[in-house]
Amino acid sequence: MWFILPVGLIATTLAIAPVRFDREKVFRVKPQDEKQANIIKDLAQTNQLDFWYPDATHHVTANMTIDFRVSEKESQSIQSALDQNNMHYEILIHDLQEEIEKQFDVKEDIPGRHSYAKYNNWDKIVAWTEKMVHKHPDMVSRIKIGTTVEDNPLYVLKVGKGNEGKKAIFMDCGIHAREWISPAFCQWFVYQATKSYGKNKIMTKLLDRMNFYVLPVFNVDGYIWSWTQNRMWRKNRSKNQNSKCIGTDLNRNFNASWNSFQNTKNPCANIYRGPKPESEKETKAVTDFIRSHLKSIKAYITFHSYSQMLLFPYGYTSKLPSNHEDLDKVAKIGTDALATRYETRYIYGPIASTYYPTSGSSLDWAYNVGIKHTFAFELRDKGKYGFLLPESLIKSTCKETLLAVKFIAKYILKHTS
Repeated sequence: MWFILPVGLIATTLAIAPVRFDREKVFRVKPQDEKQANIIKDLAQTNQLDFWYPDATHHVTANMTIDFRVSEKESQSIQSALDQNNMHYEILIHDLQEEIEKQFDVKEDIPGRHSYAKYNNWDKIVAWTEKMVHKHPDMVSRIKIGTTVEDNPLYVLKVGKGNEGKKAIFMDCGIHAREWISPAFCQWFVYQATKSYGKNKIMTKLLDRMNFYVLPVFNVDGYIWSWTQNRMWRKNRSKNQNSKCIGTDLNRNFNASWNSFQNTKNPCANIYRGPKPESEKETKAVTDFIRSHLKSIKAYITFHSYSQMLLFPYGYTSKLPSNHEDLDKVAKIGTDALATRYETRYIYGPIASTYYPTSGSSLDWAYNVGIKHTFAFELRDKGKYGFLLPESLIKSTCKETLLAVKFIAKYILKHTS
């Protein structure tokens, strides 16, 4: 028997066991004043807090709702500190691992097959892109716009009837790896567009007169990692010089006030901006593609989760863009349209004041290169599940979001030259 052992040892060193989150908690705290906000900041310095909302400590202010994840080991001391300081908090998730497992609450019709009611891993999504092109050759084509650090392809699906020169909308999903509902929406959009062409009047008109460039997964390497190793992973998987910490936050890597926030300089931070703007292969592929199609792209829409918001520029300044009134109007009617299906309420407004200030975001970059209608959806929910929205809520989330997207597209078709 002795000769089996080394083989087993080799196998265990090669396969890293996926991270488990047993009994990890997600707290929601609302500091009443600056003193309490500073207590949260102090706790973050001495404990490993994974901020879910906002995405980093430096955004924490009085009267803001703050969600963060904490390990089982540290949760007791965090709870005591909050109690001692009379801070109002609730525990949104008591056992994160349990919630991760409960996310998959829709039974597969045929095991291994792509389903719009389930979360699909990268292999299934790639196979699905091929299937869509094969099934609708006159309406869907697949463009490889680049590759990732780990040499995975970045595919954009062009959806629309006819030529390149028409007005277009660029949409991307999954820039942050753990926001799984986002890629689910991009798949749903392409499926619904192709399925309802010729049957639904609005969709038929949109596809006859416009093209949609859909990037179903922006951060492919990170998405794969969130499936195989660490469900809570956010960044991409690039190596950082002089640091053991892996990954850049692709939504801090765009050339839009890239250098303006000090807190994005740490390679170990979840919001690390990278060594320079467009340093990441994924960011570069997207910016190159958009720049080469600037004549036709009239709107840019990016999908994130969670918090139920529809955001527009700017993130890096409280200054309002020149067409603020127009963006505000579109966002208002878009969120109204979304609510008609299941009465889901979204709030809307500029990133900096509605959400929190950000730098280097894709939204601000797209606006600054001349695309005057740029929007970011923060999809469901408001924190009960956070990044772990159950599969049973995918369809309703996608159906209502589609209503808003169709409205925005209709507006772009009518009001842009």
